[in-house]
Amino acid sequence: MRTLLALFLMATLGWAVESDKKMNVLFIVSDDMNNDLGAYGHPFVKSPNLDKLASRGVKFDRAYCQFPWCAPSRASFMTGLRPDTTKVMDLAYHFRQGMPDVVTMPQAFMKAGYFAARVGKIYHYGNPGDIGTSGPDDPASWNQVVNPAGLDKTALENDILIYPPTTVLGSSMSLLADPTGKDEEHTDGKVATEAIKLLEANKDKPFFLAVGFYKPHCPWVAPKKWFDLYKVENEVLPPIAPDWKSTVPAAALDTGVKWPYRGVTAEQARECRRAYHATISYVDSQIGRVVDALDRLGLADNTIIVFISDHGYHLGEHGLWMKQTCFEEAARVPMIIVTPKAAANGKASKRTIELVDIYPTLTDLAGVKAPDGLEGVSLRPLLANADAPWSRAAYTQTVTKGKDKVQGYSVRTERWRFTEWQNGEKGMELYDHDNDPQELKNLAKDPAFASIMSELKALSKKIHPVIVTPGKAIKKGGEVKKGE
Repeated sequence: MRTLLALFLMATLGWAVESDKKMNVLFIVSDDMNNDLGAYGHPFVKSPNLDKLASRGVKFDRAYCQFPWCAPSRASFMTGLRPDTTKVMDLAYHFRQGMPDVVTMPQAFMKAGYFAARVGKIYHYGNPGDIGTSGPDDPASWNQVVNPAGLDKTALENDILIYPPTTVLGSSMSLLADPTGKDEEHTDGKVATEAIKLLEANKDKPFFLAVGFYKPHCPWVAPKKWFDLYKVENEVLPPIAPDWKSTVPAAALDTGVKWPYRGVTAEQARECRRAYHATISYVDSQIGRVVDALDRLGLADNTIIVFISDHGYHLGEHGLWMKQTCFEEAARVPMIIVTPKAAANGKASKRTIELVDIYPTLTDLAGVKAPDGLEGVSLRPLLANADAPWSRAAYTQTVTKGKDKVQGYSVRTERWRFTEWQNGEKGMELYDHDNDPQELKNLAKDPAFASIMSELKALSKKIHPVIVTPGKAIKKGGEVKKGE
């Protein structure tokens, strides 16, 4: 009896000690990655590591960014606040200008005794211009930062094929299949290596490790073996109906570049699609290295893993390329959350969620005190039951690139997307995703959908009651540093 009692107490004590351990967070962010992944049903893109991650966590099929551009989106999910609150709606304004005391997500964990570190791009900075530097980072968010730079930045930029017309390299239709460089020699390979070093050095303390990969952001550069996985003939550009452009507001297509395909030919666009998919496979392999290291170190049972992209990405849909629109392809993002022993692990959730939900979710799961005023909600119910009742919509906004700077606000429910430009003065859009998932038929002028329009407009006004003016960046040295 005494032996049994001792064993019972030891087992109970061991469980208690284990249950008192703080949950670590491995927060992985990819730059400009859309949902072209095997786990999301793409017919030929190879993403075995993210597919595996999805199989051990919850894959969110309807996750949306709050602004389809790097700086506004990242400021939003890192503060847990919408762009109307942060005022970040371009690449120059920093949220600390207007909110110097805001508590960011890693700061909340630091206040709870966590070690917080960043490798690579988490907040916005120019890609590839600022690679190897901290750029306009947020130093208050981290105990330690690492800024790797690989061959793609240090040695290969002059070899990159750039299709005209173009602007800066970070906004170009450009690619390079590196014939000799190894995975670990490119920037994202170095990001993975440095992340693994931080896991090894801090495995015995609670940590919040943010790992920011640079691909598949352009220029699309990776070792040639990743390009060899794909064939240009398999890359099919989405068709554009001859009369479609006339059915949508002009603001919906105002991204500041030539239409269609940013001015390149259809064949060049197909080559760029191939290069984009090659860099997805490359960054997928580096994400796999980091997750494998987490498992090797015995941290999987005590670490929440989150994978997201900062926004979606057009690859020719509606004749568009890159981001900065309110269409589904730019607003929708991949999101996977792995929580040890969560009931819904291995499931897919079709509930509509937002990147702004990440902050309250992680603090909730880790038992970390969150600041008041976060504008998302915890996804804990969906991690317990992927199909749990859920009544929230997702909200995405943007500002056109033309001289008028028209504001677009979009609301997405499980069935509908409604977008209005400048309170409807510059046009409206309504798409029925049950019957039109490619958003090719704008129903906004059809009187049969007037009541739906009214309901969705009211939903939008709950979050965006007025049009908010973007923040104005402080000039330093006579000019504002431009990101990419």
